[in-house]
Amino acid sequence: MKLKQDKKQDKAKNPNAKKGWKELPIGTLVLEPGSSLNYKTGDWRTFRPETDFKKCIHCMICWINCPDSAITVKDGKKIGTNLDYCKGCGVCADECPVKCIQMVEESKYRK
Repeated sequence: MKLKQDKKQDKAKNPNAKKGWKELPIGTLVLEPGSSLNYKTGDWRTFRPETDFKKCIHCMICWINCPDSAITVKDGKKIGTNLDYCKGCGVCADECPVKCIQMVEESKYRK
């Protein structure tokens, strides 16, 4: 009985605490909306795209084809890649008509 009281007190102290398995609803219910912005997925990539902006013609084909919406754009021009969300799939480099995007091994950046 003391354990239940402790849990209630903990919940009152920290309303954002995760629920225990006994408090979860039965079934596969989504009770609140999620957002992929909360889950940065770029940490596990093996390769990262690097753009040579001297060659880039800002055709936006990389932006259209990026499955992670990681290409950053301003005023209709590519300005970079959001590495917090880029998974390093290389679609942008494969689709680039002027081949200004090269996939570079991530280990060269991590030390």
